[in-house]
Amino acid sequence: MTKALPLQGRTALVTGASRVRGIGAAVARRLAAMGADVAIHHHRAHDTEQPWGADELADVLASIEPHLAPGAHLLDLPGDLADPTAPAALVDAAIDALGALDILVCNHAISGRDGTLAEIDAAALDAHWAVDARAVLLLTKAFAARHDPSRPGGRVIWMTSGQAKGPLRGEIAYATAKAALAGMTMTVADELAPQGILLNTVNPGPVNTGFLDPGNGMDDATLEWLRDRFPSGRFGDPDDPARLIAWLASDDGRWIVGQIIDSEGGFRRS
Repeated sequence: MTKALPLQGRTALVTGASRVRGIGAAVARRLAAMGADVAIHHHRAHDTEQPWGADELADVLASIEPHLAPGAHLLDLPGDLADPTAPAALVDAAIDALGALDILVCNHAISGRDGTLAEIDAAALDAHWAVDARAVLLLTKAFAARHDPSRPGGRVIWMTSGQAKGPLRGEIAYATAKAALAGMTMTVADELAPQGILLNTVNPGPVNTGFLDPGNGMDDATLEWLRDRFPSGRFGDPDDPARLIAWLASDDGRWIVGQIIDSEGGFRRS
């Protein structure tokens, strides 16, 4: 008899999975390899504004499809999460397509449109709050409202950025929104646990999803200095945090609740 895969029969929605090299796509590949049906969310208009550019959606899907278990499903769902109605609509679309939703990974965030305290304005603060924090809370609310407690393995994973471990210079808006998620992790986890939903937050540390490539905004000296902060002598790879997230989504992570977990490869801030 063939042993069932850890997530066989379960379904997952991963937001912010529109780039082959992104953490979201890496998470989707890991969940697919563990047997889950996977829906990925994307908003390509955001990526086209970035120095590293946007990937073709077909290429993202092609990077995930080979990891699917036999009979498992993969679908893509667009959505601008700056729209306050988009989170609930996205959850509804995933459930309509997959029949249920067991795992929610909130990986999306805005890149750029940020600055120092002296540079920041209300529009930038509001933009990051709307996407990086408000949308996460609304997605989680919608997921919890439609979650079937009779199904095992209810999981929500949020993402933060280690803003409590050291300064994020020039990223006031982003760090503020991510700090809100870290600060609310324990409270929301406590509210969800009686429904059989386990919430944890992951800090992936500096992961090279393209922004740490030469020519994408950082000079070579800064890149070399940053690389030297890792004992391994390399940047984080998207699959590094994806491994942790997939473990938390599995039954092996069933006793981890309300935690902020660092996956930084020993990154040194001093």
